[in-house]
Order: sequence, then C-alpha cells, then structure tokens
Amino acid sequence: MGLALGSVAVEKVWLKNYPSGVSGDVDVDEFASLREIIEKSCVRFAELPAYSNMGRTLTFAELDQQSRAFGAYLQRNLGLSKGDRIAVMMPNLLQYPVAVFGALRAGMVVVNTNPLYTARELRHQLTDSGAKAIVILENFAATLQGVIGDTDIEMVITTQIGDMLSAPKKQLINFVVKRIKKMVPAWKLDNTVTFNKTLAEGRWQELEEPSLDHDDLAFLQYTGGTTGVAKGAMLTHGNLVANLQQTSAWLDTLTEMGTEKIVTALPLYHIFSLTANCLTFMKLGGENILITNPRDFDGFVKELGRHPFTAITGVNTLFNALLNTPGFDQLDFSNLRLTLGGGMAVQRAVAERWQEVTGKPLVEAYGLTETSPAACMNPLDAKGFNGSIGLPISGTVVTIRDDDGNLLRQGETGELCIAGPQVMKGYWNRPEETEKTMTSDGALRTGDMGYMDEDGYFYITDRKKDMILVSGFNVYPNELEGVVAGHPGVLEAAAIGVPNPKSGESVKMFIVRKDDSVTEKDIIDYCREHLTGYKVPREVEFRDELPKTNVGKILRRSLRDEELAKRKSDAA
Repeated sequence: MGLALGSVAVEKVWLKNYPSGVSGDVDVDEFASLREIIEKSCVRFAELPAYSNMGRTLTFAELDQQSRAFGAYLQRNLGLSKGDRIAVMMPNLLQYPVAVFGALRAGMVVVNTNPLYTARELRHQLTDSGAKAIVILENFAATLQGVIGDTDIEMVITTQIGDMLSAPKKQLINFVVKRIKKMVPAWKLDNTVTFNKTLAEGRWQELEEPSLDHDDLAFLQYTGGTTGVAKGAMLTHGNLVANLQQTSAWLDTLTEMGTEKIVTALPLYHIFSLTANCLTFMKLGGENILITNPRDFDGFVKELGRHPFTAITGVNTLFNALLNTPGFDQLDFSNLRLTLGGGMAVQRAVAERWQEVTGKPLVEAYGLTETSPAACMNPLDAKGFNGSIGLPISGTVVTIRDDDGNLLRQGETGELCIAGPQVMKGYWNRPEETEKTMTSDGALRTGDMGYMDEDGYFYITDRKKDMILVSGFNVYPNELEGVVAGHPGVLEAAAIGVPNPKSGESVKMFIVRKDDSVTEKDIIDYCREHLTGYKVPREVEFRDELPKTNVGKILRRSLRDEELAKRKSDAA
C-alpha cells in the first residue's frame, strides 16, 4: 500500500507488521475537540477513579464538576474567552487536570510551564505566549514576582500542594511544606486568587462552551530550548484528538476500558506524560496515579507498593533509577501490562534488566513535542527489547531523507521526517522557523538520524547535532552509551565529541558509577571488546551525577559546552 505525501509516493511497508486488529488509519473525525472527549469520559466513567495523588482520589464525576467550575470562573470572573492563553505552572497534583480541563472546556489555550524555570526562561515563555493568566504553585511564585511586570499576566491563581486533599491532611501538608520544610520562598503579587476559591465561586456559575473544531488551538507546548530560544509548538484540538485516536488504537490491543491504573511520574506539563497518561488514559477511563516528586525514589517505590498498577511510562533514566532503588524488585508486578519508554533512547541493558525484574517487556515509542507527541511505537505484545523505536502508528508516514530532502532507501541513514494528522500547526509567531522545520511536501524534519529496515521498523542512530565525526566516520552517542550502560559497574553514561588534532574529534565518556572501583581502563577495555576502534572513547570522566532536564533527559550539550570552555581556559 502506498501513500501520497505531497508529490512523493511512499510505500507503507510497516503495515505488514502491525499488531492484529490495529488498522492503518483512524477516524480523526469521531471527536470534534478534546472537550468532547473529556465530557464523554466524565459521563461514561462517572463513578470510576480518574486521578489519585497523596491518598486522595478524584472520580470522573468530581473531575467533571470541578473542571466545569474552574472554566466558568475563568470566563465569568476573569473575563477570559476562547483563544486566550492561560499558563499552568505546577508539578503533578490533582489541581493540574482540573485546571487544564477547565481551560480547554472554556475554549482557552493552555501554556504548559515548567515549575523549575529560571526567571529568564519564565519571562520568555509568558511574554512569547501572551498569556493573560497563570495557575501557579506558590512554591514558585517568587520567580513569577520577578518577571510579571514584563508580561501580559492580569490574574494569578495560586495553589498549595495540599489544596485538593481531604482535611486534616490538607492543612498538615501545607503547614509542613511552608513552615517546617521552608519550601515556599516569600512572595508578593497583586491580583491573586486562590485555586480553591475559583472552584467554590465557579460552582455557582454557568460554563459557556464556545464552538471548537480541529483547527482551534488547545496547547502552546514549548520546546526545551536547550539549543536556543524556546519555541511554542501550536498543537490544535485536531492534533491531540488524532494522537489520542492513534494511541488508543494501539493500546486497545492490551488495555481494558475502565480498569487501567497508570503510574504518572513524568511531569504532566511534558508532552509525553500529557498525552500518553493524562489524556489517553482519561479517554480509556483509566486512573492516573500522580507522583508529585519522582526524584524521591525511596518514596516513589513506597507509593508504587500501595497501588496494583497496570501501566507505567517513563524515560530511560527513570527506569534505571527505579531498578537501582532498594525494594523495587520486591514489588508486585502481577497486574503490570504495559511499560512504555520514550523521551530519549531506551538502552538495551536497562530494558533487559527491567524485563528480568518485572517479568514484562519495556516497550519503546518515539515522538516529539511537534507531533503531539506519538509517531512510532513498538507492538505492545513484543516479547522483548529490539532496539527499534517501532513502527509508524496509524495514519502516520515516516520517511528517511538526505540533507536536500530526497528520500533514501531502506537501510540508509538519514533524517527522520514525519507526516500525519498529529503534526503541529506550526511554531507560535515564528513562520520562518516553521518553514525551516517542514519539507517542501509537508513533512516535519525531526533532527533525528535513523534508518528503516526491511520490515518497516525504524531505528534512531542519534540527534543530527550530537553526531561525532572521527576521522570522517560518523559516531552516534546513543550507540556508545548503550554499550557502556551494559558494563555492570556503570549506572549512567553520556558521550560527547571533543576536539582532537589527529582525528578532528574523539569520544569522551562521562560516567556515573555503581561500583567506585571501576577505572578508566576498565571502561576503555570494555568498549574495545564491543566497539570498532574509532568509536572507543579516548577519555573517561567519572561524576557523581550527570546534568539532566526536568524529565530526565541527559543534557549532552551542557557537558559539551562545559568541556569546550574548560579546554579553552586550559589553552589560555
């Protein structure tokens, strides 16, 4: 079967390996908007648990009532209307789905905002998006205080960690966070209202539901910004509806409506967790078990022990950390059906150990902020790790192209380009950037290098910009890190290219050890056993930790910038 992508005919060879019962296409017109999906799920699954956090559970009926109240307050009290942007800045708390669903039901555009942003990063996102209001956990209000004068923010809705918990736990947690642990820096902002007040007042007001269709914006989802100024990907209701339909089609082969309990540890403001957990499992009538502080791995494991969870999503570093946390291997995994890894490459050593400990495979998927995010996924009934990012999901076409945009043959390495109904509308107020990231026939340039095998499975070799060039040979950090992670004394690894007078660049490896007795020679000898000579690192540096984004991606660029600065200083 072929597909016309612009003027190019693409053979969809991956369809022959689709899971049984999964169609090559989905009905993107079944739902006009995310609001329709939210409201139908709230009615269909009214008495079932929707979101749980810190011992409190919201049913779908309560979610319906509270999100409706919040949306009504935004309209009636704040005067916000369809298309207005509202920022949401908090970790995984029950307040998050209430605020986001309320804003979406009122026709507004949600600007997901990282709570750990610096003042510079926050100022840029708020000014760039033109957000008129913000919902913020008061732990981060001091950062907002320093920049709000430079933004269009007219109203601040503040909340505390325990606000949606039952008494007396609510009062106790808020007191401990503020007075005992001193986690809330002093702040002062004008035009504020508490989150709980918006729910109390909005309950008595009517929510006006403006017309919404696939072309209306739902989210401004900002890219990480690690390579420059963060850009807001315009994700429409149509993009998100399509991606929910696509992921649901694959999940239907493994999950059961109204029974799933998914562990949501990645922050909901991140596109992976937002779509895969918050939205998709809401559509399936599942329960999201929200983990507010996943970096507390001892507490995380204890929380896992309280829930018969059926699914968990995460990035490689999260799974690796869980596997190395005492007590994790003693948990009951009998209910676990789905472990989905994304956001960064899943390493074979981690995937194989996960399967050994849990008895269930770690299935890798692939996507981008710009694709809402899912684009490729391995069949969920996979027996084990295959090193692939999987097959293009229903309604999606992935091609491999050279620098000039020409299609490459099976097995040839080039840039992955994606076309499908989940691809963003473009970058907010950046038409030039949008044009640069799209091919002439309408596919998204991902910046990831990879290839397709004869069965239609795609493999990522690395980010285009992270590629290391050693004596004219391309070296991909993902491959090196995957090998080094297999050493029994290695916890985490990151590879970068550093200047070399003989070869142009050579490989330097940064490592966090499990075993402090492991030496540089041990690592290099191990690499020589598993890698061609030019790929073997010439330098190894051991560290206590590696720099990461808030969702756990290792920041190679930070390591590279630091290394280059150090070498420049030494040379001077």
